[in-house]
Amino acid sequence: MLIYTPKLTSRIQYTFKLFFEAWDCSFELTTSEEDFMAFEGPKLNYSMRQFQDELFIELHGLLNEKGIVDQEVNVSQWNNMPIFFKSSNSGVLPFDVFSASFFLVSRYEEYLPHKRDKHQRFIATESVAYQNQFLHIPIINFWQKALKEAIQKKFPDLKLASSNFRFISTIDIDNAFYYKEKGFARTLASFFRSAIHMDVEGIKKRWKVITNRLADPNDTYDLQLELQKKYNLEVLYFILLGDYDVNDKNISHNNRSFQLIIKHLSDHAKIGIHPSYASNSDINKLEIEFNRLQTILKREIVDSRQHFLKLQLPSTYRKLIELGIQNDYTMGYADQLGFRASICSSFNFYDLEEEQETKLKIHPFCVMDATLKYYIRTHPSAALDHINSILKQVKAVNGTFISLWHNETFSDYKEWEGWKELYEQMIQSVKELSNQ
Repeated sequence: MLIYTPKLTSRIQYTFKLFFEAWDCSFELTTSEEDFMAFEGPKLNYSMRQFQDELFIELHGLLNEKGIVDQEVNVSQWNNMPIFFKSSNSGVLPFDVFSASFFLVSRYEEYLPHKRDKHQRFIATESVAYQNQFLHIPIINFWQKALKEAIQKKFPDLKLASSNFRFISTIDIDNAFYYKEKGFARTLASFFRSAIHMDVEGIKKRWKVITNRLADPNDTYDLQLELQKKYNLEVLYFILLGDYDVNDKNISHNNRSFQLIIKHLSDHAKIGIHPSYASNSDINKLEIEFNRLQTILKREIVDSRQHFLKLQLPSTYRKLIELGIQNDYTMGYADQLGFRASICSSFNFYDLEEEQETKLKIHPFCVMDATLKYYIRTHPSAALDHINSILKQVKAVNGTFISLWHNETFSDYKEWEGWKELYEQMIQSVKELSNQ
């Protein structure tokens, strides 16, 4: 397809790739009106004025800009879909779908002044999507679907590919064991804390676990692998290997039992680094943790997800790129289910400050166990309804549904009592939708 636009920018090139590569459709951008008018094949006019009766989308202007400035985002409805950057002329769509998509997927609003939570994270309530009630919709995918239908109506012989619905189960290992392998000092301190709180049952259980008379509650790896095999799942683990700190409480990376678990999991699934809370502001710590995992597995590590979902744009992603990370799975909210970048398919990170597309592939997740429990505060019996609501949105556009779970969620112990079955129920919902 030939696309006319009066000015070529990196934003335009990036955004058209986002659309047309999803359809496996080659395209060429031109700034020549003459070449565009003379072309007899499928073509799209992306400018301020329509020439004849060609496929036309009125340009809003965001993709021609440089720098980061406040944007006026007024959301309205069209065909039961939220839209913004409305057009004044009659195009094939009543809004600039490319500028709107770029605004959301680039996370433009996260570069603007905003409130942060106690962990210095951008919070969902600050987002345009939350404030306009479309956080739970992968709206970019729905916009892509609408534009695709318009293109195929105009050019029925043009072949545009469809995506396939996909599920990726991701699991974070923040705390490999609940009681075991904590070392003498941490174990003794835990006994004292349990005594102060009169937690007699906890004292008994801890003693049985560390004397090998009872399995550790967080040692749920056999169950995870069993479910992976049973349902033929695509699974990716993220391992926290930071030094012990107030927000990084895994066991030592030198622990032999921990290393054996990591190696065992790597025989069945992909393994990525889970950069510690402390490493988010210290690239030296990040590099140390990255090298620890590569040393344990003796292989290159290319996948990551930030512990506590600590993501500050663009600095966090720049550090990952510097270390050679190719795929990141942090794009999601801790406090809400849904689509932080308003999309349920992978995309390359666009560095707004540098005004360039990077090679770092972003894989957005949309459902997390901790969100359901600690933020929404739902009971496990009701959590599946929340999950299914998101899941159906992803299936409607044949996107990728990525869940975020933790090994302790499978334990059925203490605060996670009753949550063990939810993971398998979610998988069954995925399988049912896949067969429809």
